[in-house]
Amino acid sequence: MFLQVHALTSYPASLLNRDDAGLAKRIPFGNATRLRVSSQCLKRHWREAIVPSLPEVPDGLRSTHFFSREVLRRVIGQGVNEDTARTLIKTLADLLIKGGVEDDGNLKQPVLFGLREADYFAAMIAQAARGAHNAQAASQALSERLKSKEEKKNLVAMMQSAAGLTAALFGRMVTSDLLARVDAPVHVAHAFTVHAAQTEMDYFTVVDDLATEEETGGAHLGQTELGAGVYYVYVAVDVPLLSSNLTGIAARTWKSQDTNIARAVLAELIRVIARQSPGAKLGATAPYAYADLMLLEAGRAQPRSLANAFLGAISTREGHITQQAAQRMVHYLQRLDDAYGPTAEQRALTTALDPASFHGLTPAPLETAIASALDAVWS
Repeated sequence: MFLQVHALTSYPASLLNRDDAGLAKRIPFGNATRLRVSSQCLKRHWREAIVPSLPEVPDGLRSTHFFSREVLRRVIGQGVNEDTARTLIKTLADLLIKGGVEDDGNLKQPVLFGLREADYFAAMIAQAARGAHNAQAASQALSERLKSKEEKKNLVAMMQSAAGLTAALFGRMVTSDLLARVDAPVHVAHAFTVHAAQTEMDYFTVVDDLATEEETGGAHLGQTELGAGVYYVYVAVDVPLLSSNLTGIAARTWKSQDTNIARAVLAELIRVIARQSPGAKLGATAPYAYADLMLLEAGRAQPRSLANAFLGAISTREGHITQQAAQRMVHYLQRLDDAYGPTAEQRALTTALDPASFHGLTPAPLETAIASALDAVWS
């Protein structure tokens, strides 16, 4: 079962996502180059909005200092002296991330861990320390425990649901025999403008408040690239896998499990896609916008984007661009249904545009659309 989210969002003068040169990101598509917002940028901003809204779902930390700071703090808090704690943490990190640990216990690259994993590791180390007469013996006991088949199975099972909300949504990739890889159930496309990229360089100056009348000119001259556009956003969610990541149960049994957590996470994800704006230069451009259109689809068929509705860039000289984009989506969706049959058991629409018929759908408030789509997922 998949839940697909399609959105059209318009932003005025802004710089939503920059490349390494500080310019707006772009992508060639169809007959024109478009402005682009990377999936990494979108996921980062969505994560920052979702996590505080779901305090009942533990999250994680992506850091190189996870063991040397987060786990260490917990171990010392359980009464293990700092020198012994550091020795055991280095032993643990070396066994979990082979070849990826510095001498000081820091990781060579950021890895996403759940806070419940930190608790589990700290308890494991504290138990090893209490059961041994010195740090070397404790380190040996810890190594033997981690090498056992029972502990390996326990770690894999525990980490599938303990890696935190971020990993449950967007996955975790690790090269380790002991750590569980978490596949991403939320697949996010790079957002792009439905029309050709149009930008300009914004020159700005800074005035020196203490300059005399003879000291003319600005104290600083700078420039930044700004663009405006209507972006198509597409997200597909593998609901059974999301349920599995959140609860630790097998994906094949997702419908027989408690649905409250998964429903709450999916509902919040849809809300932030509709309302959470990415963007740099917040103080200079205020790039805050809600989606003008949200289309939700729940179905068992393989997901498919509606991006190809915009292979031909929409002309910015002919009427309301967002309304044109919505009409393009309607026509392309109809052609896909005519060619392959409907791919969704349920569709729900929220729009601030002209409420004309959208492929037989009647627009509804966002919360009503969310409830309708999620009811279809678990029906």
